[in-house]
Amino acid sequence: MGAHARGRELEDIAASARAALVREIEATGAWTEDPVWREAFLRVPRHLFVPYYYVGVPGGFERCWSESPDPGERERWMRGAYADDPLATRVRDGELVSSSSQPSLMATMLAGLRVADGDRVLEIGAGTGYNAALLAHRLGDDGLVTTIDLDPEITESARRHLAAAGYHPVVVTGDGARGVPERAPFDRIIATCALQAVPRAWLAQCGPGARILTPLATGLVVLTVRDAGHAEGRFLHTPAYFVPLRGERRYEPEPASLSEVPRRAREDELFRFLLALTRGSLEPPEAYALWERQGMPVRERYGITVRGEREWAWLDDPEGPCAWLLPG
Repeated sequence: MGAHARGRELEDIAASARAALVREIEATGAWTEDPVWREAFLRVPRHLFVPYYYVGVPGGFERCWSESPDPGERERWMRGAYADDPLATRVRDGELVSSSSQPSLMATMLAGLRVADGDRVLEIGAGTGYNAALLAHRLGDDGLVTTIDLDPEITESARRHLAAAGYHPVVVTGDGARGVPERAPFDRIIATCALQAVPRAWLAQCGPGARILTPLATGLVVLTVRDAGHAEGRFLHTPAYFVPLRGERRYEPEPASLSEVPRRAREDELFRFLLALTRGSLEPPEAYALWERQGMPVRERYGITVRGEREWAWLDDPEGPCAWLLPG
């Protein structure tokens, strides 16, 4: 088979795999509120944003890439690019630095952002550029989408991927925690990296009524901005695990303190979410007592309030008795 025929075969595989991915995402109910995203996922070619990625193998990672001399390996790469899985795209010293998020989770986040025509959107964490391309497909290529990342290698590769796919959002190299003031104001901010607290700079770069959707602890919180010093909102139902914003580390309770908690709680994802959210404000036995007393609460009962210099997590009521200060 000639090179042209092999290339055509891969493109056919891509189209078929992309359609299958869209059906898989559709089955999750991610687009119940905003089915317009279906077209974006169907049209934006994810494989152009992951010319290589890493899969875990015993003792480390193995690279799958588009330029493998083995046709079978190229087909494996293409099919993997459209699996509903997160893909590790940068590994440094054995540690995951950047990834392409699980598509169904991306769909849930984009639907939760509730963008409207003409909205100006800031994405924190450029990654491969795929999420920015989905946003640009939805909103158009008129400078409405800005994406930022601290690592110049990441932003440069994101620009290349976006150009190859035919999208041209503004790609900025810089500290995402500071936002992009020269591109403000924004109607929506979406982060694709885990945070310990919501940066005040984001609020200052939003107008009243703007929405901020960000991973925090092991969940996704959606805040409505009231003004430059006040935002509030609740968590979505879905769990979410992201690479931390550069310089931050995920909170993990000490194993010794966890031993005081029943095993069923230690292994319960919602209890681990409470531990991550309160991270040190409550000892695991205290968190367990609260968790049981409150009926093992689901994520949607928790929320975040940012007001002035204070930021706190809460259960059920922002002014209620179950509240925990977050690092400012």
